[in-house]
Amino acid sequence: MMDQFMEQVVTKRNQTVQNITYIVAWISLILMGAMAFLQFTSITAVLSQYGFGVEFFITLGQLVVFGGLAVVIYLYKDRVKLEYEYTFTNGQLDFAQVFNNRKRKNLGTMNIKNLEACGLVASGSFNRYINMQGIKRTNWFLNREAELLYFFYQKNGEKHIIIIEPNEEMLGMIKRSLPQGVWQNN
Repeated sequence: MMDQFMEQVVTKRNQTVQNITYIVAWISLILMGAMAFLQFTSITAVLSQYGFGVEFFITLGQLVVFGGLAVVIYLYKDRVKLEYEYTFTNGQLDFAQVFNNRKRKNLGTMNIKNLEACGLVASGSFNRYINMQGIKRTNWFLNREAELLYFFYQKNGEKHIIIIEPNEEMLGMIKRSLPQGVWQNN
């Protein structure tokens, strides 16, 4: 028997805003780092001239603010360029987030056989499930205008719905692996 395997990487269709934001993050990082460095180098001069007066604490506060902003921008700049990766292997779907094509965060694994309902977000069945009381919604897609797919399941007494944007080939593999009656048309 042949294994069913497919991997799909979902990227933003229009990456202009994403690229501009990434460039702005780098420029901000450099500016904040330079400002923090300047405050750090001036601390000794301020300390020798004014002692532990108001000027010293203002300079120290500026160092902490600029340095803190530089660190936060450094830690989160890669999250601007976000991709999702779906891997289908013999009825198992693995989900991952990829940041700037370097850092990968596994989101989870789903067995298609455990689904209670599955269908297109554009169908009427989606509204029935999304409006349930106490449902936990998870969005793992980037393009709202794409043909989105939802998965509904219950785990530990909690209702969950996951929304992804598979391509046609991935959608076909998922449909073929679903138990009878799980695919919702309307």
